[in-house]
Amino acid sequence: MTVLEEVAPIKKRMKREDRDREIVQAAVAFFAEVGFDGDTRELARRLGVTQSLIFRYFPTKAALIERVYQEVYVGRWNPYWEAIIADRNVPLESRLLRLYKDYARVALTYDWVRIFMFSGLRGEDINTRYLNFLRNRVLAPIAAELRAELGLPGFDEVPLMEEEVELVWGINARVFYLGQRLWIFSSPLALDVDAIIEQTITSFMVGAKEIVPKLVQAHK
Repeated sequence: MTVLEEVAPIKKRMKREDRDREIVQAAVAFFAEVGFDGDTRELARRLGVTQSLIFRYFPTKAALIERVYQEVYVGRWNPYWEAIIADRNVPLESRLLRLYKDYARVALTYDWVRIFMFSGLRGEDINTRYLNFLRNRVLAPIAAELRAELGLPGFDEVPLMEEEVELVWGINARVFYLGQRLWIFSSPLALDVDAIIEQTITSFMVGAKEIVPKLVQAHK
């Protein structure tokens, strides 16, 4: 055997679905730690398998990265968040508090934050795809609910404006920055996350009540 030949570590046989899950979970942890420039040989070494076994399940590194996106961002999405936004039996401020406190428990995790940052730095499309998803599922619906809360015309009468979307982006930007402080800058938060979210939503509602009616009136 030459030094160039791959030596397979002794590894117990697993069902295909179990091995698939093992590889994906390891890839999530690996890319969150080192970024997408991490070599699949090193991932295989950490798993205790050969690189060729990984490629048997994921024929390219791009396919593995796509699966990581599905696992971390699509797979952890909770449709209940969309139901919270749409529930007009509850005041909008209360809905936003419930939504973002729950969302933060998912979005402020080590792998979620770091993979998202590494994706943007490397030019992967994870960021673009997820942010478009977020705009359609959260930002635009919140803008619609804000208009309803304030007794303003709906999008059928006055189409959604980018200024409204940017206003809601401010909430998500604030929440994500908490994750950056925790997992990128290693800067502990002085306040509880829920307390920060309460401040953020209160500030948003005060500002939105002042700004959005003027925006809609100017575009009527």
